[in-house]
Amino acid sequence: MTSLAHERYCDETAHQVGQLRDLVTSGTDLSATVPTCPDWSLEDLVRHTGGALRWAGLLVRTRAQENVPDEEVPGAAGPDARGDAAALDAWLAESGEAFVGALREAGPDAKVWSWGGRHDAGFWARRMTHEVTVHRADAALTAGQPYRVAPDVAADAIDEWLEIVEFVQRTGTDPEANELRGPGRSIHLHATDAAPGADAEWLIELGEDGFTWRRGHEKATAALRGPLTDVLLAFYRRLPLDAPGIEVLGERELLEFWLERASFG
Repeated sequence: MTSLAHERYCDETAHQVGQLRDLVTSGTDLSATVPTCPDWSLEDLVRHTGGALRWAGLLVRTRAQENVPDEEVPGAAGPDARGDAAALDAWLAESGEAFVGALREAGPDAKVWSWGGRHDAGFWARRMTHEVTVHRADAALTAGQPYRVAPDVAADAIDEWLEIVEFVQRTGTDPEANELRGPGRSIHLHATDAAPGADAEWLIELGEDGFTWRRGHEKATAALRGPLTDVLLAFYRRLPLDAPGIEVLGERELLEFWLERASFG
């Protein structure tokens, strides 16, 4: 499946980090609980995101050929003091700049360890773009701020998640993903606000040997419809299926079954 250009990922990651920094310095209580990740405060969320950027940046910069433990990543834990928005913002800015700089210097084809099917810097460019994009949604929901994503990024995030679930099911690394099978069942995702020719529809078909997916408009056992950003957030379990603007047609239980078993990671 075609993904975005490497420079597009670099630019978008920088943009998303900037948007997340705006939320950090907006005056929102850093100790507020993140509704979509209730074990975390907003500060925990930001530290997780910045730490992940530093970890992935170290992998890319050093062309690591095996995983690097978190405790070996310089500065991954964030500022010593908690509740200091200025320090957290500066640390997050540095984390994003270091990661994007490493990506631009490496290019997409540099060989780098990853946990996925691709082992190159391009994997990390795509993965971290969507990691930050979705965690910015968590932060925006915490702060009660509006949230939108560029259509090409939102559509690619759905593509990538389907590829990840497919990889995890094929390699048997998650028992719940192995349950995503069964003939005669299918799910249709439909972005109702996509521009003509955007191809922002997906068909997921569950079979005895696993599931397959493709872009396209076809009837399905269950359908999830709404604006593209909302479809993305519902698919990532950041919006409930009964959220305003979201419409579920057909067998809602099948869609819930999918979301519950494809929520690892």
